[in-house]
Amino acid sequence: MVKIYGLHLKTLDIGWPAASAVAFGTEIGALVIPLGLLLNVVMLVTKTTKTLNIDLFNYWHYAFVGSLVSIETNSFWWGAFAAAITYIISMVAADRTQKKMENFYGEDLKGISITHGYTVAFAPFAIAINWVIERIPGLRSIDLDAEKMQKRFGILGDPIFLGLVIGAILGVLAQYPVDKIMKLAIILSAVMVLIPRITSMFIEGLSPISKRSQELISTKLPGRSFSIGMTPALLVGHPVTLVASLFLVPVILLLAVIIPGNQFLPLGSLAGLIYIFPLILPYTKRNLIRSFITGAIMMVFGLLFATSVGQIFTQSVKMVQANLIPAGTTYVGSIDFATSPLAWAVYELSTHFAVVGAAVLVVFALALMVWNRKAIISEESAEAVEAPEAAETVTGR
Repeated sequence: MVKIYGLHLKTLDIGWPAASAVAFGTEIGALVIPLGLLLNVVMLVTKTTKTLNIDLFNYWHYAFVGSLVSIETNSFWWGAFAAAITYIISMVAADRTQKKMENFYGEDLKGISITHGYTVAFAPFAIAINWVIERIPGLRSIDLDAEKMQKRFGILGDPIFLGLVIGAILGVLAQYPVDKIMKLAIILSAVMVLIPRITSMFIEGLSPISKRSQELISTKLPGRSFSIGMTPALLVGHPVTLVASLFLVPVILLLAVIIPGNQFLPLGSLAGLIYIFPLILPYTKRNLIRSFITGAIMMVFGLLFATSVGQIFTQSVKMVQANLIPAGTTYVGSIDFATSPLAWAVYELSTHFAVVGAAVLVVFALALMVWNRKAIISEESAEAVEAPEAAETVTGR
């Protein structure tokens, strides 16, 4: 599609592996795991988080922002500051979305929170956009999710059939021959079946780790309730996430061409679109239309974010692993994490507004920690009241 429709922009998406290479290939990346674990312990002890973040690989999200800031400012300490701020904000977001996520996805994910720096950044915007949609007559009455589609349209609403249709449409847009169109349609149809099954295996495999981690930390900090921070890969198998992500592929390519000022061409990490939706769905109540609208709106801004950091991203890749940059490419980027509103905000405030920007970030992070502490204390008080009542009910029976 990119070749056929001449979608040649200056900043090429070379995929999230490049972003993670930048993140872990600098001094910040070398220290991000001990720094994150130290912050986690401090936040647990001070009750400014209730999440034990064991999703160590995805610490690269925090390191990515820190690495860009470090290279831009030529300062390790500014980079460490940016990584720490990103970590703190992600941890608070993980706490505040935990109950909503658990209630939405079910008991299998009880006591698990999502600390993924990219995924958590979209939850506040999902709340805001959903609030706006609720006030738009006509649009607010459209209630479409995977289950209702199946009931209303039968086999035509089944995720397997939707994968088949979307694959065929993408194949036609790419001007594939008929055999390749059919092959792509079958592949995407299979994706709609296999990803949910694989994610259920993830949940089954990680569940003992989550429970044991909760037991261990409870012995160190008795009387407290905790959640275990894990990857959003546990959640991406939801049919609405899959359908919305697939629909967003051609839309984001169109947006890349028509948005004024955009120079970022999504390509290498289009599969990363799937990580936008896991924490959007609990707030849109699995409504496909609302989820898709939220994702599309966020990508309008995301493309501009990726454009604005294209130069420093390219400079960073050249310093860490220059062979990742294709010959003849002006700038490079990645959907994950360069289109994140959190990454962009922390980077801009840390580099272009110096001390004032740093002060704003510190005040914001501290305010979030205080707010989260109050919420945690309130939740623990409620749980302490509920526990004796539940015991009395069982004894009475």
